[in-house]
Amino acid sequence: MKMISKSFYTFIIVGLLVSCSSGKDNFGEKIVQVSINRVDSMPDIPETYKMLDWRQKAKDYDRFIFDWNNKSEVGPLIWLDDARRNIDQTTFGLYTAIKDIRQGKDANNGEFHESLNSLAAILGAGLVGIDKTNQDGYNYVKMVQNYFNSDNGWNIMMNNTNPAVANLGGGYGRDWWYDVLPNALYYAVCDVFPNVDGAERIQRSIAEQFVKADSVLNGNYDYSYFDYKNLKGYVNHIPMQQDAAGGHAYVLLCAYHKFGDPRYLEHCKSALEALISQKESRFYEALLPLGVYVAAYLNATERTNYNVSKLFDWVFDGCQSSSGRTGWGIIVGKWGDYDVSGLQGSITDGGGYAFLMNSIKPAWPFIPLVKYQPEYAKAIGKWMLNNSSACRLFYPGDIDEKHQWAPELKNITNNNVSYEGLRKADDYGKESLKGVSPVTIGDGPKWIEGNPAESMFSVYSSSPVGILGAIITKTDVEGILQLDCNATDFYVDKPYPVYLYYNPYKEAKTITYRASQECDLFDIVAKKYVARNVNESGLIEIPANDARVIVELPQGTVLELQDGKIIANKENIIAYK
Repeated sequence: MKMISKSFYTFIIVGLLVSCSSGKDNFGEKIVQVSINRVDSMPDIPETYKMLDWRQKAKDYDRFIFDWNNKSEVGPLIWLDDARRNIDQTTFGLYTAIKDIRQGKDANNGEFHESLNSLAAILGAGLVGIDKTNQDGYNYVKMVQNYFNSDNGWNIMMNNTNPAVANLGGGYGRDWWYDVLPNALYYAVCDVFPNVDGAERIQRSIAEQFVKADSVLNGNYDYSYFDYKNLKGYVNHIPMQQDAAGGHAYVLLCAYHKFGDPRYLEHCKSALEALISQKESRFYEALLPLGVYVAAYLNATERTNYNVSKLFDWVFDGCQSSSGRTGWGIIVGKWGDYDVSGLQGSITDGGGYAFLMNSIKPAWPFIPLVKYQPEYAKAIGKWMLNNSSACRLFYPGDIDEKHQWAPELKNITNNNVSYEGLRKADDYGKESLKGVSPVTIGDGPKWIEGNPAESMFSVYSSSPVGILGAIITKTDVEGILQLDCNATDFYVDKPYPVYLYYNPYKEAKTITYRASQECDLFDIVAKKYVARNVNESGLIEIPANDARVIVELPQGTVLELQDGKIIANKENIIAYK
């Protein structure tokens, strides 16, 4: 039998690609991309680019942290807490940082542990396919319900289980984002792990408390924190956190999806309007990016007209106000020989101070956002490429020893636990680090006298790594990532796989698409098919320095254009503009 040459197959495939984009199906003009100014200042691809296998990283992390018989030098990082606060059940604690002397089963009655740590670890594990409702005989998803603070009358998820350990750290200072973010995380966890006993009651209570809070605030979020029992805002020594409105809006949108109560949507919009009515950025730690997602989602589904570009600029350019978290934003540039663009933290503190937890968390809302406003696909793809490459630098096994504050400790967690932060310059005054930039570091030794250098290694910061693990898959072209737009898009219908691809190169690149079914591939940015009749795999061309948002449609799916929306099989909207 005569052999058919490889070049012949290539000719046929290219021909199919060309025929699929020949204009036979007209779904409108290509979406013009909208820039984010600070992203424009980032490299198209970092010079020091390297992408970890984040999915494997997340699985290894879960195995290490939830190992009750951890034989490493640090020992077990998990313990049981049988104080039975709020709910009559045993819960568990995780160390915030390695060898943190405030924590463990024998310190502070075993009650000092943080929901932002436990919830992020459970969410991250669930996102990469680990069942945390049945692991080693424990239902961790049920156990975290002890963070629902009913004993103190707040009736929301909080960062600790009770005020007795409040002043040991973790927000009871009072610090508003510590009170709102656990509720966003809990809603996300409940979507990944539905139908856990008692969860729906807690979710309903959270939504009701947030409705009450937004009603009382009535557009004025000028507070450092809010008392959810007495329904009153307060200003203290901590800067005001108007972006808590973004967290309220996100949780209430999730509650609206879950319960269908129109009051939740009404107050979601009310909170978002309070956020967007600010005269300047009030970015503080974690909540503003959730508000950006809500604005984009509502613009698409409710035909609102919120200024998403303004909100993005507030995140990336950061807070400039002296009454806010001054200097908090997205870092751009090189520190020493390392590209650090895309990381989140202080742009100004000591020349810059980035944190892993904060750098991971924006991927949660920003990647699914492009389904609803695909004009940001290129900007978000470029940011994510820079950010996810730089996130590796927090891990002691992925940065040179000379850039580590404690290189002698680099192997104590088998590279599973990162340093808390990455500073442009050391702020402890260590002689060997003079003139070294950047430096992996952490604040653990500053939290309490006696905390060792090991406390620079942050369990709390590493716990959300599964967010990256669920979103990022490397393609067969170095520097082009497949970003799963459905992975962290909670409480919405997701009938088809959707992926964001960004090409950082000055020429078009062709990647291999691995299909989950016999399918056709449609790009909602270009508004055209890029391949049809794909079986196990097919080729997709990504234009030079551009992005695609690919929807994988079952083969033969019929698309039609209605009122500017592209609808599949007369029921599923795949593009809103």
